[in-house]
Amino acid sequence: MLGSLIHKWKLRGYLKQGLQVADDCRMVSIPDFGSEPYLISIGRHVTLASNVTFITHDGGTWVIRDRPRFKEVIRYGRITIHDNCFIGKGAFLMPGVSIGPNAVVASGSIVTRDVPPNSVVAGVPARVLRDIDSYAENLLAVNPPYDREAYRRDKVAELLRLFPRPW
Repeated sequence: MLGSLIHKWKLRGYLKQGLQVADDCRMVSIPDFGSEPYLISIGRHVTLASNVTFITHDGGTWVIRDRPRFKEVIRYGRITIHDNCFIGKGAFLMPGVSIGPNAVVASGSIVTRDVPPNSVVAGVPARVLRDIDSYAENLLAVNPPYDREAYRRDKVAELLRLFPRPW
């Protein structure tokens, strides 16, 4: 209960700073929205898994600012996640990227460029693995034969029935 209140309080703080989040988004935990949450826009029906990090600026410019020619150099970029996306655990979204609608970003990915609509990306840096339709077909092909009613009633028991412990 207390953890839930802390998450709501943190999120409210980011929203007051200009973070844009559309309806029916799910956040497993509050992401690291960084120091410029006003440069982040999240569309409808988006899921953010835990430990997602939004990096809206390049702090490396600090190293060159003592040089007269580079004294005023800054690098910021808006991060936009369009509707119906899933961002996996521990993903990093770098400055200026846009995640197209109906896209999946795999856990641990570092997104350094725009993600096309209807695609699945993974890796460091993230690259397109497949389109969303072939991803869906693959999931259907490997879907275990489970009892939907038992799953609704007791998810843990049904999953342990499908995937028993080894000892």
